[in-house]
Amino acid sequence: MEKIVVIVAGGTGKRMNTAVPKQFLLLKGRPVLMHSLDVFHRFDKFIRIILVLPVDFIESWKNLCKKYDFKLIHEIKAGGRNRFESVKKGITNIPDECLIAVHDGVRPLVSISTINRCFEQAMKSGNAIPCMKIPETLRKIESHGNIQVDRKNYRLIQTPQVFKGSVLKSAYRQEYREHFTDDASVVENLGYKIHLVEGNADNIKITHQHDLIIAEAIMGKDLSI
Repeated sequence: MEKIVVIVAGGTGKRMNTAVPKQFLLLKGRPVLMHSLDVFHRFDKFIRIILVLPVDFIESWKNLCKKYDFKLIHEIKAGGRNRFESVKKGITNIPDECLIAVHDGVRPLVSISTINRCFEQAMKSGNAIPCMKIPETLRKIESHGNIQVDRKNYRLIQTPQVFKGSVLKSAYRQEYREHFTDDASVVENLGYKIHLVEGNADNIKITHQHDLIIAEAIMGKDLSI
């Protein structure tokens, strides 16, 4: 079955407090986004890569590809006003009979083993969502104060989130709702059971300046990334 990855890179740099979108900031001498595309190519050199970017930054990306001699083959699509719209645009004209991974462009440290687990589980059960156990104590904020909750009942969710093409396309025909914070929530809203697989601890989402420092340190200790 054909494998496709839709890499969503719709940020504009607001939370990072930079004029340059976070996906274009340098990590080990190359834009973050190039690392994210590269890991999927290393996972499967035949995977179809679709990159969704804010329309105003498409030319900037093309210029960066020339500057850094980045020749990995990928398709570029213009994103929408939010993540939901961007994914919806990204999966346009994709066949039903395929496996689609949706990945955050600012998660450049996802491991090949995590990607492989997601695709294998999605082939069996229709979807696969990588997650991590929570090592810290959790407290729930309530109207009267806060209470401790059992962290064993919670997981941190990552990407790539992988689905059978027909399932994901059907899910994105829904109208947008505020609780659609990732692709699993969109698919779950149609009544599908979500299947969790183990992620990798290094698969951090680069959102703030200190995340870049952490990512640099991780890549320094693991030359396979």
